[in-house]
Amino acid sequence: MHPVRKQRLIMVLFVVIFASVAVGLLAYALRENINLFYPPSKIIAGEAPVDKRIRAGGCVLPGEVRRAKDNLDVSFLITDGAASVEVQYSGILPDLFAEGEAVVVNGKLNGEGVFMASEVLAKHDETYTPPEVAEAMQNTGEHQKTCEGMNYGS
Repeated sequence: MHPVRKQRLIMVLFVVIFASVAVGLLAYALRENINLFYPPSKIIAGEAPVDKRIRAGGCVLPGEVRRAKDNLDVSFLITDGAASVEVQYSGILPDLFAEGEAVVVNGKLNGEGVFMASEVLAKHDETYTPPEVAEAMQNTGEHQKTCEGMNYGS
């Protein structure tokens, strides 16, 4: 083999191997930061992983928001129309958080089936429902685009 060809072959192999290693390390690093979305019906069905960071979303059930008197702990139920999941959160809730409104929560599901939220995201206006929540409600037979007028039965 000609020395120039051999040098080019070595260079191409080096680039391919380096790119493969870089993609592998990137995929490994991102694997820990992926947050998959689960609606309450899939969480109740046992499809959501326990003690792994995930996102969940649905409508806050009216009358189910309970606040602690001496700290910032709050618990509430979210539903997609087919099932409800208890969410516990410690912190200041967004200004737009309200009963009967759509929310997306980030956190972990514990062994008892309670979602321990580290972040609560509320919708930003009357006409917006997070895409994941709207899709989950459609998949469970709920055809409303918002939580208002939704049948809150579990």
